[in-house]
Amino acid sequence: MQADTPLLEVSRSPRRKRLILAGAAVLLIGAVAAGGYVMASRKSPAAGDGKGKEAAPALQFNSGEVAWPLREAMPQRIEFSGPLVAPRTAIVRAKAAGTLLDLSVAEGSRVRAGQSLGRIDLADLQARVSERSAMLESAQATLFEAERLHDSNQRLAAQNFISPTALQASNAKLEAARALLKSAQAQLDTTRIGLREAALVAPIDGIVGKRHAVPGEKLAAEQPLLTIVDLATLELAGTVSTHEVGLLKPGQAVVLQVEGMAEPVKGKIDRIAPAAEAGTRAIGVVVALANRDEKLRAGQYATGEVKLADATERLTVPITAVGQASGQDFVWTVENGALVRRVIVTGRKDVAGGRVEVLKGLDAKAPVLAARFDNLKEGAQATIAGSAANPGAPAASASAPRPAS
Repeated sequence: MQADTPLLEVSRSPRRKRLILAGAAVLLIGAVAAGGYVMASRKSPAAGDGKGKEAAPALQFNSGEVAWPLREAMPQRIEFSGPLVAPRTAIVRAKAAGTLLDLSVAEGSRVRAGQSLGRIDLADLQARVSERSAMLESAQATLFEAERLHDSNQRLAAQNFISPTALQASNAKLEAARALLKSAQAQLDTTRIGLREAALVAPIDGIVGKRHAVPGEKLAAEQPLLTIVDLATLELAGTVSTHEVGLLKPGQAVVLQVEGMAEPVKGKIDRIAPAAEAGTRAIGVVVALANRDEKLRAGQYATGEVKLADATERLTVPITAVGQASGQDFVWTVENGALVRRVIVTGRKDVAGGRVEVLKGLDAKAPVLAARFDNLKEGAQATIAGSAANPGAPAASASAPRPAS
């Protein structure tokens, strides 16, 4: 048995070596994996540890996106709008019933005061004139007979051939004949006036704006036939609020921008309504403008503006820099390398100039973001590129002027 022992050990030794090598390999792999885990843990801390996060890059704004507050006068502008109207507009009406025989003018035709515009069949009115003339002649004959009879009775009464009562009756008949003649004369004059007024003539100089009837149509009295418009003077009828009307007065210059016209036109306030309109608290303002060359037309829409000078320098920023949230106005400023959201109180606005007055909440030397940006966060790092970052440097552009002092 002892002789066999070395042979057994010899036969088992290769297997044992393999097992030992395999175990060593496993241990080596585990050690390498553990070392990699430790290194990875050192390089990438846990997600809950905020100390390992990288800082967000600073926002950079160029000079065109930043503006400095300016101190400047802000002239107040009062605006009102409405259609242009022609105050001298006449409607030609038929003064008597009859058939329209002819209209000699068309829409757009220029007419002069007293010019014939057409004809109406006035046979009925002419017959009435003839009737009144006959009544007048009859009254004249009656008066002549009453006068002759009264003269005769006066001579008879002087010779006591008739009583005083008969003479008084003769005189009463004479007075009645005279009254009848006056009545017949008045009726004839009235009928002739009606016939004369029934003639279609232009009452004013102007342009035919519209025809309301056509030849051959049966007309009633006072039926509209033509509308004549005088464009030499036009008016803009607008409204202003009650807190602005105190700044206006008749004679003030008004600049009007009329639709379809490239250049503005000048007018002046002609009159202001004495009371506000019920329910709107708006007060009417009428602006008159000369239109001798008749380039403008009634009905064109126009916007009028009254500019009132301002002697006060006000702190202003671009309108585009002002945002609104929860009913409050605010601006974004860059202060000490960070974004700051400033709530402000605004005053006057100059829409044409693109500026708004800041009454409270903004430092005169704080640059503001003149453009609108989304997802800005207060406290985020921010810088201003170019000369706009230096408050003392000249402005790089119109949107980035020097700050107010």
